[in-house]
Amino acid sequence: MTTIKFTPETKGQLIGKLQNYCETELDLELGQFDGEFLLDFISKELGAYYYNQGLYDAQAVLADKMDQLSEAIDEIEKPV
Repeated sequence: MTTIKFTPETKGQLIGKLQNYCETELDLELGQFDGEFLLDFISKELGAYYYNQGLYDAQAVLADKMDQLSEAIDEIEKPV
């Protein structure tokens, strides 16, 4: 699987969110290095699950839109 590459700005924001979560919810101070390590772990080990779910969600939306399109075509069909 391809490693996810974040821009430095995005990576900094994500690490900040992890640090804030750990401090708020777990009363654990997470340093920059540890935050980066945790982000890399989550991306590598869990990222594919989120990615795949995103694909399934997009597929469901597309299927719904195709159903709507089929119904719209049926509505304008001319009798023969």
